[in-house]
Amino acid sequence: MRIYFSLAVILILLGSCDSKRVFEDNVEFRERNWKITEPVQFEFQISDASKKYNVLMNIRNSLDYPYARIFVNYDLQKQDSTSLSKKMIAEYLFDQKTGQPFGTSGIGDIYDHQFPILKNYSFEKAGAYKMKLNQFMRMDTIPGILAVGVRVETVE
Repeated sequence: MRIYFSLAVILILLGSCDSKRVFEDNVEFRERNWKITEPVQFEFQISDASKKYNVLMNIRNSLDYPYARIFVNYDLQKQDSTSLSKKMIAEYLFDQKTGQPFGTSGIGDIYDHQFPILKNYSFEKAGAYKMKLNQFMRMDTIPGILAVGVRVETVE
């Protein structure tokens, strides 16, 4: 029991050493698929508008994902839902020729990815912001997507 507790404490300490992170959260899909009717939304605070930020998208997928790429629409909004930046992004989860998965894996057939959405972004002012993500694939329900998230970090 002491070993598990010690391991948990070490993991918490290592996770708190990330000095660039301003916000990071992920939404897990219990059914291991992402439905087009299930957009995800994240709300975060920017305390210093004089700094530049990177906004990243986290994706966790399994080998059940049927395509090489994923298409996602994002919408960065002010708290009043005014859109600041909106675009579709396409990223590769697998090599299109060999089918080898990209990303990092720590658990068998599960892979983690982090893709840039906005680089060196300047927020207008300090305050609350929202980021919405919605899959934009040929299928209404795409299997093999386990979680989607957003990370906001300062640029050093």
